[in-house]
Amino acid sequence: MRVSTKGRYGLRTMHYLAKNNSEKAIPLSKIASELKISDVYLEQILRRLRQADLVESVRGAYGGYKINKDPENISVGDVLRVLETHMSPTECCESNTCEDESDCVARFIWKRIEVGINEIIDKITLQDMIELSVE
Repeated sequence: MRVSTKGRYGLRTMHYLAKNNSEKAIPLSKIASELKISDVYLEQILRRLRQADLVESVRGAYGGYKINKDPENISVGDVLRVLETHMSPTECCESNTCEDESDCVARFIWKRIEVGINEIIDKITLQDMIELSVE
């Protein structure tokens, strides 16, 4: 599995919003500037995160974005599954149909890797990331 820039930037954005979690929304331009991400690209990422109910957008003069849940209730897996097209190590894991399924030893390995990845990303929360971050 290779995480795309959308997944990496999305996770960084969610970490930033969680770390700066308050009643006030943070303007998109400030987030983009702090994280060195294009406004246009960040807006696409935040739109998907908003549709998944992970962030809330606030309109108006004091508008911007804020996370929609407590950081301990949002996992890395929650974020990546919204932004990544493929979370499996191989195509045969995604489709559940494999031409060589009956005699493919490798598929067992790929499925175990997939399960392992999902277990790890589901256990790590944004709160864990905040606690791990170095100022």
